[in-house]
Amino acid sequence: MDPETEVVDLDTDATIEEATAFGTHLIETILNRAPFNIVKAQIDAGAPLWFQDDEGTSPLHAAAYVENEELVRYLIGQGAVWNAVDNSHNSSGDVALSMNNETIYTLIRDAGIRSELLLALLSSKGPAANSPLALVLKATDFTAAGFTTTYLNAPLQYKNDAHGQEICVVNVSGDEVGVMMGWERPIMQKTVEKLCSDHENLRRGLKILNIGFGLGIIDSYFQELPVKPSEHVIIEAHPDVIAHMKATSWYEKPGVKVLEGKWQDFIESEELLATGGFDVVYTDTFSEDYQELQQFFSHVPDLLSDPDSRFSFFHGLGATNALFYDVYTHVSELHLAEAGVDVEWSDVDVFDNSTERWGNTREYFSRRFYRLPIAKMRAL
Repeated sequence: MDPETEVVDLDTDATIEEATAFGTHLIETILNRAPFNIVKAQIDAGAPLWFQDDEGTSPLHAAAYVENEELVRYLIGQGAVWNAVDNSHNSSGDVALSMNNETIYTLIRDAGIRSELLLALLSSKGPAANSPLALVLKATDFTAAGFTTTYLNAPLQYKNDAHGQEICVVNVSGDEVGVMMGWERPIMQKTVEKLCSDHENLRRGLKILNIGFGLGIIDSYFQELPVKPSEHVIIEAHPDVIAHMKATSWYEKPGVKVLEGKWQDFIESEELLATGGFDVVYTDTFSEDYQELQQFFSHVPDLLSDPDSRFSFFHGLGATNALFYDVYTHVSELHLAEAGVDVEWSDVDVFDNSTERWGNTREYFSRRFYRLPIAKMRAL
């Protein structure tokens, strides 16, 4: 078919076979660098922008491959899927990065940011349970890795792996998924350093709140500060983690208070707010989605005691893909700013020449650099 002369009409009742043919033709037309008006005519005729060929290539992937900025802008404006990935798990943004095309990458990234902000806005308005929108926004992962209720009822296992590293895992559909892993230690150590090392209240003992215990890595670093925390509150919901904390004497540590339950159970309780605010707040929950983290952001100003107090969270949002990680970095920064909290980012190199030793348990974070957030209340 000649892409410069042939335009096909896509009837609304077209079969999957027809949609496949039109979608394949559109991708080929883009990859053949046809003039913009030819591509636009095919799209206007109904060629599906959601289509991906046998390699997983979408029209937006193709436009990024040929570095056609005008076409990328048009496809995004027409609703092309910004976060579709091909068979190699690369998004169109990853393609732009591989071509060193910062302009096209930024166009796709910003489309992702707008999309995620819109979803968050629509979700906050609480669509009716029976509306089509509710089906879109509802979590589709009901395993222990993606649904809190399932996770809290799933047994956890604390053990040493083949390399002698302590790990905490949960079984998801026959696979062990890491709840917390030893490779996270450099992240936790750097986080505590950024949160605490130059804090003006360090000498009197910081008041610290941590959500989610896991292996206790970050809580152990808090306990190793030059002056132990004057108050160290830990909120933990999973019964197996709580049992592990009791077995390892965390309940007996001076200044440590364990609140058994989800953070939502305590966030506005006198039991938590009676401290008068914390110097340091950190959260790292498992199986909660971004919507729940955004909800926690809104409570951060009420949890911090003064302008020098600091907040951080484990930023594993979209961390299996460079574009997704970048999008969620910007989205979380915007939502923190909306809550009245400003964030600064620093990079932690978590590269490990022996990454195979972590097996599938590191699949939830495949980036080399971890983006570490440190947030403070905005100065008035």
